[in-house]
Amino acid sequence: MKKLEGFQRKYLRGIAHGLKPLILIGQKGLTPELIKSAGEALESHELIKIKFVDFKKKKQKSEITTLLERRTASEIVGVIGHTAILYRHQKDPKKQKVSLPQKNNVHSEK
Repeated sequence: MKKLEGFQRKYLRGIAHGLKPLILIGQKGLTPELIKSAGEALESHELIKIKFVDFKKKKQKSEITTLLERRTASEIVGVIGHTAILYRHQKDPKKQKVSLPQKNNVHSEK
């Protein structure tokens, strides 16, 4: 997957604002079942929110989010408070729900 650009991350954060968290991370942390659920959620939604219920320290949240990103082949869009946003592009055009903006290659001259 091609890395997201800054303007694309901003766009995705805007879309994610109205979403409810689909994955809750509690006492057990990152379990195989949680990783599977996150992968399935990304497959059907492309963009998901993850809520940290028991992990309140920034370092813990960062480590868990990074591991989840790697294990689900997704990309972190942002972490705000106790909520992380992940995105994974859907390769099947019929299943795509998110249309990412592309960089405008037209340069204005002065």
